[in-house]
Amino acid sequence: MELLFLCVVVFLFLLAVFDLSVGVSNDAVNFLNSAMGSKAAPFKRIIIVASIGVFLGAAMSNGMMDIARHGIFRPEHFSFYDLMCIFMAVIVTDVILLDIFNSLGMPTSTTVSMVFELLGATFVVSLIKMATDTPDLGFNDLLNTEKALSVILGIFLSVAIAFFFGTIVQFIARLVFSFNYRSHLKWKIGIFGGICATAIVYFLLIKGTKDLAFMTPELKVWINGHTMVIILCCLAGFTLLMQLLHALRVNVLKVIVMMGTFALAMAFAGNDLVNFIGVPLSGLSAFTDYAANGNGDPHTYLMGALNGPSDTSVWFLIGAGVIMVVSLATSRKARKVSQTEIGLGSQEAGDEMFGSSRIGRRLVRWAIHLVNWARNATPPSVRRWINRRFNIDETIMDQGAAFDLVRGSVNLVLAGALIALGTSMKLPLSTTFVTFMVAMGSSLADRAWGRESAVFRITGVISVIGGWFITAGAAFLGAGILVLAMHLGGITVMIILALLTVAIIIRSNLRFKRAQKESAEGGDTLFRTIISTSDQTQIWPMLLMYITGNQEQFIAYARDTYTGITHAFVNDDVKPLYKAERTLADGKKKLKNARRKETLCLRKLSQSMALEKSAWFYTSNNCCMSILYNLHRINEVCKEHVENNFLPLPVQYAADFAVIRTRIETLFNDTLALTQSGDIDTVATLRRHCDEIKDTLSATYHRLQGRIHRDDPKTMAVLYVYLNLLQESQEMISGIRKYLRAFAKLIDSNYSTRSQIREQRQE
Repeated sequence: MELLFLCVVVFLFLLAVFDLSVGVSNDAVNFLNSAMGSKAAPFKRIIIVASIGVFLGAAMSNGMMDIARHGIFRPEHFSFYDLMCIFMAVIVTDVILLDIFNSLGMPTSTTVSMVFELLGATFVVSLIKMATDTPDLGFNDLLNTEKALSVILGIFLSVAIAFFFGTIVQFIARLVFSFNYRSHLKWKIGIFGGICATAIVYFLLIKGTKDLAFMTPELKVWINGHTMVIILCCLAGFTLLMQLLHALRVNVLKVIVMMGTFALAMAFAGNDLVNFIGVPLSGLSAFTDYAANGNGDPHTYLMGALNGPSDTSVWFLIGAGVIMVVSLATSRKARKVSQTEIGLGSQEAGDEMFGSSRIGRRLVRWAIHLVNWARNATPPSVRRWINRRFNIDETIMDQGAAFDLVRGSVNLVLAGALIALGTSMKLPLSTTFVTFMVAMGSSLADRAWGRESAVFRITGVISVIGGWFITAGAAFLGAGILVLAMHLGGITVMIILALLTVAIIIRSNLRFKRAQKESAEGGDTLFRTIISTSDQTQIWPMLLMYITGNQEQFIAYARDTYTGITHAFVNDDVKPLYKAERTLADGKKKLKNARRKETLCLRKLSQSMALEKSAWFYTSNNCCMSILYNLHRINEVCKEHVENNFLPLPVQYAADFAVIRTRIETLFNDTLALTQSGDIDTVATLRRHCDEIKDTLSATYHRLQGRIHRDDPKTMAVLYVYLNLLQESQEMISGIRKYLRAFAKLIDSNYSTRSQIREQRQE
């Protein structure tokens, strides 16, 4: 029996390795985003600085895992078997849950997930115990619900406080430095750098190093008694140092950003390590105690020994640090999560990954009214002065940066200061929540949320905040369900679920890599290149490639969809029609998203070029959307007919339509070849083919109208569907014809004149 439980402990540590990897991938946004978004240093240098902070924080952690040992449950009332089920359920749920959030690119809190997983698993085991073994015990005897309530309170406090102060502090910082910050440094940078560096030191003393091994109780008492003296000395020293560095032509803002990155990385590893290895280490302690003192029955041996403190071996901490550093440097999912926050705070409109929501639209509308009221209440001279300080056209950013170094510094320093202040005031502020909401508040103050992006940005923020609460609920329910299965199924179920978790993670990573490859091939890389390019002469060739690539994909999709729908209708097969219904909805979203991205790129063109190309761009895009609507209407009527098992299309009509469908497929293929080659000399010929197909469809339509009442009355229902198919096909061909001309005009604005001359010569 001991051997089996030893295997369970080994599985706990194996899953902890995965948990460390996925956890770091998600929490990396807390300390990487400001440096990455502002391009304070090359990516490798940022990773090196963050890795040093992570490793030092992990290696010097004191290893006190009290939350996992007795912070949520009362171990003296739980047996060894109960706790092994709880620990296994928690670690399995945590790995799967964090990996899901990483794959979605959504930041979440590892503290929230661990606390609610422990709470959910313990809640279910407590119900079992109260129903069977110990009916005299209540929830107050088995659970510590105060921790869960403090976490929920921490979410609300972190969101409100961080967003408010992020907005206010960034607004003041921008008034001081403006977007053209290099012309306003002089003596200001020394004071600003001194304040920022002092705030970082204060954060490290109060939060970052408070739980590290070298922080003895005596040292903590001395720091608490001399905090003000330390702050004043640091302020004076760092102010002089920063002013000196500025005189030596060192970019002080980059120094501040890298210091903040190091401090947050070190604090994260030192304080959040419990979220990843606390559970397996508690499981190891439980197994050690059971093996030494147990009576052989894991169901009756109580684990009161876990009430005592545990000092973790330094080798476990070093190993955890190594895994975290490797994951930080290699995880692509970490970069995707980072892109979410960076994208929501980007100074310029870009690839908005979140759509529009009703609450987002209403909040933007209310904000517009509030801003208009404030603008009218502000004296004109003050308003003009503020507008000069917030002149976005003077923004100084490195190539590819999402925001400037001023905002990057404010994000890191303010997040650290708020976390340290909250810790000193016993407020349960979360590192994840504070860093994210400070970044959102600062982006709002910087006017990064413009009229055309605000709805998407607010929807994204609401989605992330909602994800935090979903994390709590999913962690509670997931751990509860798994612990029930393990408690009833025994060690066999534990091992099976552990192996299944490993398989899920491997499969998830493979799918993620495949999705990333498809995304890169799908033009996202080209879009980001266009957005970041400042040379207007290079933009149109890249944009034309981007537009034609998207339209090429759509034409191929429309051809396959039309063939699939019509073939399914003729052959009385409903499954392809169900599939088409789903893909058409996705196709509409893709078209709208592509149009939004392409519109953003159009704004990068010169005004004359944008005016010349925009009309034909929108015409071609509208034609594609019209074709999509035609396909939707065809599929809707055909699906309703086929799924109700009505009579299929008679053979003679199916044979006639087969010829028409072949001609339409050929037209699609020729149009696709045109988008691939860009040879607009074939446009006139293709447009004549469109006219010929339309004439054929029209003749077939009118012929069917004349015959429909003479045919068998039983076939009238299917013939009406066939009429709709012919009519919508005719409209679709008209859309293709218009698209061909719009595409030609995109390539060459003089297309009409050239084509007319060519046609006259042919006549």
